[in-house]
Amino acid sequence: MKRCFDIVVSLIILSVFLPFGILIALAIKLDSKGTIFYRQERVGKNGKVFRLLKFRTMRTDADKAGKLTVGMRDPRITRIGYFLRKTKLDEFTQFWNVLIGDMSIVGPRPEVQEYVNLYTPQQREILTVRPGITDYASLEYFHENEILGAAENPRETYIHEVMPAKLDLNKKYLQNPTLLHDLKLMWMTFVKVLKG
Repeated sequence: MKRCFDIVVSLIILSVFLPFGILIALAIKLDSKGTIFYRQERVGKNGKVFRLLKFRTMRTDADKAGKLTVGMRDPRITRIGYFLRKTKLDEFTQFWNVLIGDMSIVGPRPEVQEYVNLYTPQQREILTVRPGITDYASLEYFHENEILGAAENPRETYIHEVMPAKLDLNKKYLQNPTLLHDLKLMWMTFVKVLKG
């Protein structure tokens, strides 16, 4: 049931979003050199690695300087990238990941292998479900970049403070991974995005 829901909703959203997606793609190409999309390897259900799709918001090869984005004024972020991140429009391409089965609309956010390697056996429980576009952690840490931007050591802050807190929030979803619960989180995310 959840998978059917994900497919139907993803098809609708991708179809409606297509004209805006074309405009965003043109803006990205005009703003800076590089590809339109950015693909990053993330860890999905049962530890399977997949390539997460996003609109490119940073300069080419920017992730070589680190996988964490430290604040919305990170110098690696392009002008259009700042707008896309602020409005969360860079995330809409992930509905393609949902459509092909890598992700679900609601579920624990997928992490990069570097940080999954640090999970405790208990924390690895989140890998028993498909990762999602939104979850409680996404809502609680809606402005995560700003938190890390204010930290003296962003990587250490992420590993020892942010990541454990987000994993604890993921467990809240795992206790009740139902369609009704998904609808509730989708509505909460929609409201959060509108409020900025």
